[in-house]
Amino acid sequence: MSLVFDIQQSLYLVLGLLALGIEIWALADCLRRPSAAFEAAFKRTKGFWLALTIGAVVVGLLSVLGRSGGFNLFQLIAIIAACVYLADVKPAVSQTSGRGGNSGPYGPW
Repeated sequence: MSLVFDIQQSLYLVLGLLALGIEIWALADCLRRPSAAFEAAFKRTKGFWLALTIGAVVVGLLSVLGRSGGFNLFQLIAIIAACVYLADVKPAVSQTSGRGGNSGPYGPW
């Protein structure tokens, strides 16, 4: 029975580390985007997404470093928030012209 428990704990740790990596990726991307791009894409504010992704990273760190395992309900909520940012907000913010003045009416030049 101890072998099954050890495998389960190892699997939870691997899932927790994978989720933490995704959450850090979302936070790093959010940090490098300008505030104006969020408003131009109609995707809340940069402060909102920064708070959400920072919270996700904190939950991820606490879950991985905690003794109870690497994956729980809070970690699931945190990874969903990071994935929503990466799948919905990041592409919309990337397509806006809030990056600088080198965009023409039909795209970058």
